[in-house]
Amino acid sequence: MTDAANTLGWWHLLCAIAGLNLIAWTASAAWVHRHRPDGTTWPHQRLQLLLSGLYVLGCGYRCFLPVFDVPRLVLVDSWASSVLVGRTVATLAELSFAAQWALLLRGAALVTRHRPSLLLSQAVLPLIALAEVNSWYAVLTTRNLGHVIEETLWGTVALLSVMALLALWPRSTPRARRWLGLAIAAGALYATYMFTVDVPMYWARWMADQAAGRVYPSLAAGVADAGGRWVVSYDWAHWRSEVTWMTLYFSVAVWISIALAHVRLPLRAHAPTP
Repeated sequence: MTDAANTLGWWHLLCAIAGLNLIAWTASAAWVHRHRPDGTTWPHQRLQLLLSGLYVLGCGYRCFLPVFDVPRLVLVDSWASSVLVGRTVATLAELSFAAQWALLLRGAALVTRHRPSLLLSQAVLPLIALAEVNSWYAVLTTRNLGHVIEETLWGTVALLSVMALLALWPRSTPRARRWLGLAIAAGALYATYMFTVDVPMYWARWMADQAAGRVYPSLAAGVADAGGRWVVSYDWAHWRSEVTWMTLYFSVAVWISIALAHVRLPLRAHAPTP
């Protein structure tokens, strides 16, 4: 296969994943409504569905219009592919996903009366918002150091979440431990990937740019560049480094988001106060 064929094949895969994700979310929403839980749990699941829907739509948009932010590479020649639009969509989607985790941790912490988990649930969104600020800084100024900080924050939140979920394990019912175990495994794998693959990758890019004496644009110049310049490329060499994380992000992460709407609290009634 040629480089262009490899890139187009991967793009078509992303589009297919986006379509399947939308079908999966629709089926999930129908199932939750059909098996509507009691009044106490229902508002939690309804909000999870809404947040998941925003994440599914955001990731779907980015599947159809992939963007490699720093070099301004796109596959579709349109203003809708610009980094400015794509990063805005990504920010809204990622904050929705973070809100799902915060909501889940908060509900579990309130039921089990586990104060450390409650404090973490309150910190998740501010930490991810800070990560998004660093992401914007990176894509506007093309400084990969911003991505290093961004991904470190995401990995740290995942690691802290795993620790909180482990602390909730003794307080959980056997039924709750089924999803708790999956959440712990997913969070541990995600944190491992971030700290062994993603963060080192962006650090290597930052160091290479520094060694090459790269000149970075100002924030104002970066806004103009990100909103008005995009380079169409089907060169596989340009996209290869993005394939793994994009594919996993737009598939596995979305499936986790959809699954969170099916988690029913409480974990255990009248849990002991720590």
